[in-house]
Amino acid sequence: MFGKKNNAAATGSIDCLIGVKTRIEGNILFEGGLRVDGQVKGNLLGSQNSMLIISEQAMLEGEISTTQAVINGKITGTVHVVDRLELQAKARITGDVRYRTLEMHPGAVVEGRLIHQAAEASDTVVKLDLESASSLKSNRQPG
Repeated sequence: MFGKKNNAAATGSIDCLIGVKTRIEGNILFEGGLRVDGQVKGNLLGSQNSMLIISEQAMLEGEISTTQAVINGKITGTVHVVDRLELQAKARITGDVRYRTLEMHPGAVVEGRLIHQAAEASDTVVKLDLESASSLKSNRQPG
């Protein structure tokens, strides 16, 4: 409303639930909010502005890529969160974790590297004048 985007990452809404008694084998591509209470063997790949919640009962084996995530279950694989990652007390991750902002509760365990990703560089393009660069090179005095 009023020009603001309504997305799961901003509002915390969940569009899809993988239940406790559900087991999925294969990649999952999702938009909006996804909550996993069951088991997934495959990659979870969220679109821009996606939100992923991994509950205490959940077990995942595969790569995760999303905008925001709250993890409290068991993951074996690389986790890449573009914006905010919250690792709750029962989170167990075996693999590297890439994030921009991290909140890690006491008890959470990561067996792998925590890799901070700086904010993406601006889209500003700097044009290099090759003619000027080569004239600067040739005018340098040997040192």
